[in-house]
Amino acid sequence: MTIVDLSQTLVTGMKVYPGDPIVKIVQVHNLNYEGWRLRNLSFGSHTGTHVDAFAHMDKNGDTLDKTPLNKFFGRAVVVKSTDKFPKNVGIIFGKDSLKIEDFDKIISARPPFIGISADCDFPVPLERKLLLSGVIIFGNLVNTEKLPAKKPFMFYGFPLKIKNGDGSPVRAVAIYD
Repeated sequence: MTIVDLSQTLVTGMKVYPGDPIVKIVQVHNLNYEGWRLRNLSFGSHTGTHVDAFAHMDKNGDTLDKTPLNKFFGRAVVVKSTDKFPKNVGIIFGKDSLKIEDFDKIISARPPFIGISADCDFPVPLERKLLLSGVIIFGNLVNTEKLPAKKPFMFYGFPLKIKNGDGSPVRAVAIYD
């Protein structure tokens, strides 16, 4: 069994989407002084490898705490935008460039979710249309080049259970034989 970590490491000062909160991770308690470690985490809900809830771009969309857990994992396949997309499985895009014109092709494949590599160009209007159409989006995936080409694998990307959450960092992983 092979496990591929698809998550960015969260670190103070890491690159974020322009206008999003900067990432600050500060040690509050020290093992040598208090006898334990504790850090204060400060970052936006769409920092690093993350999932977008439907509420991210829809005032009537479900928030994270109202989205069933089965939406955050499932079979998936890595594709290029020029490929024929498999139906009813998650679609993961590696280094690619997506356009709003790709919407119909994606929707016709009926994916329960899509994953976007940190190296993939992904326009906001396409993100909005997919979320409004009921497709969960995982963003800023890394190591997608380590995934098997055109071979299904299991994808997992569970968010924090944030009340009224519009998004959350996730620890995204792929598992395959």
